[in-house]
Amino acid sequence: MSRLKASAILLLVGVPSSVLANGFRLVSQDAFAAARGEAFVATADNPSAVHYNPAGLTQIDGDEVRMGLYALHFDPSYEAPAGAPNAGRKYEIETQEAFAPQLYYSHRFPDSPITFGLGVYAPHGASLTWPQDTGFRSVATEGELTYLRVNPVLAAEVLPGLSIAAGATVDYANIGLEQGLLRTETPFRNSFRFEGDAVGVGYNLGLLWKINEQWSFGSTFRSAVTLDFDGKTTIERQPFIRRTEVNATAEFEFPWTAVAGVSYRPTKQWNIEFNADYTNWSSIDDVTIRQEQTPPFPVQKNIPVTLRFKDSWMLKLGATRYFDDGWYASAGYLFNENSVPSEYYSPTVADLDRHFLTLGIGRKWGSYSVDVAYQFGYGPDRTVSGSTPPSTPARFVGQNADGTYGFISHGLLVSAGMKF
Repeated sequence: MSRLKASAILLLVGVPSSVLANGFRLVSQDAFAAARGEAFVATADNPSAVHYNPAGLTQIDGDEVRMGLYALHFDPSYEAPAGAPNAGRKYEIETQEAFAPQLYYSHRFPDSPITFGLGVYAPHGASLTWPQDTGFRSVATEGELTYLRVNPVLAAEVLPGLSIAAGATVDYANIGLEQGLLRTETPFRNSFRFEGDAVGVGYNLGLLWKINEQWSFGSTFRSAVTLDFDGKTTIERQPFIRRTEVNATAEFEFPWTAVAGVSYRPTKQWNIEFNADYTNWSSIDDVTIRQEQTPPFPVQKNIPVTLRFKDSWMLKLGATRYFDDGWYASAGYLFNENSVPSEYYSPTVADLDRHFLTLGIGRKWGSYSVDVAYQFGYGPDRTVSGSTPPSTPARFVGQNADGTYGFISHGLLVSAGMKF
């Protein structure tokens, strides 16, 4: 699976993995949370708490709907290494824009400590397509994965200031991964592609403890989800192999995540928060693409994909200043540790350490609320050397993903809510 992590994951309409993602996690799910550098688990005071910390839903009275859109321009880059035929040449992905919507709903049962919440969003996302002449064509050329989650939850205030929550997650995913069978696409067409879809289930938990008027603690846990992709491979290597399709499957586990944070409110006008976010990427080790029938030579029947991801952290710091007439402004910083080792590096993930700076403004009036946030992402160049292709469907053809990778992104998030 041309490096399953490499497999990109498109949000509902297509958010790329290299955006604000830890590995292929899509972190930004709400404009207010994003404006705070995603430091929101100990605040969680709007319906997007379904994702960030469902225990926070007990803070919301009545019924509220909140929807949002994440629009961004992202620019992963690659520079070929010294000694390569194209040494020093710089490449960019073909499509650099993406959009990702979210929808949340919360309902507080009358005269009850229980709140129901529902979210429809994508917790992972990516889509990367590289030019054919990069020098790593046989390693990976394209990765795309559409991912959608439906997440109903129940939250309860079990003691004054102490809330807990639990929910179910039902996930649908569709994946497409492609790489060349030869170093170049000319003079004869050649490629290997795996496509499939899957449904998986999991759960999420949350806790929110308002210690006093100044301090609160929040945590959330999202379970791993196993997805067994069922689809086909498409193989072409003219003039020897005409376009051939073979039924195929591949299974791997999206990792569990855990977030904990503390919020400090020195006055009613300020909310300062820090979060630590951990992803168990080491659960993604090796994957095998299993084809129902033996494909034409030289393509193997069972294709091993060596991933070997490592666990990683995101550290988030954010602050909000509240003003008169319902206005407020936020700022934040997020550090995103890379999770892909150089040993089996894949360009369809192009993972590296990233830094994000965010600013946002919002207002609540009557039954309505609106938030807007800007997000700037930067990844210091990462040089990869001595790497091995994660997968070689047609056996070794002498290419790898060595080179220098960079990253810049600009994101705009808008969220709006209505109580009724």
